[in-house]
Amino acid sequence: MKKSHVYFLTNKNKTVIYIGVTSNLLKRIYQHKNKEYKGFTAKYNCDILVYYEEFDDITQAIAREKQLKSGNRKRKEFLINQENPNWNDLSEGWLFNI
Repeated sequence: MKKSHVYFLTNKNKTVIYIGVTSNLLKRIYQHKNKEYKGFTAKYNCDILVYYEEFDDITQAIAREKQLKSGNRKRKEFLINQENPNWNDLSEGWLFNI
């Protein structure tokens, strides 16, 4: 079964939290880091993966994404701080710069 993910990205100053959902986390992070789409994350330079959750089904991931997006920033920061208190880039080492 194909895994799906909900993920949080931030910028270098940690002033923005973006929440997304994908069925291919590695590919999606690559797209964000390379600004392949001229959307919110490119505009606000969100390319640091600070949190993610894995699901067995995309519909579960989408439901969780909606739940997380409806919450306030304090709740999002709590989740990040629980798993990644230094807000390190969890995707570091996943991709090679060419």
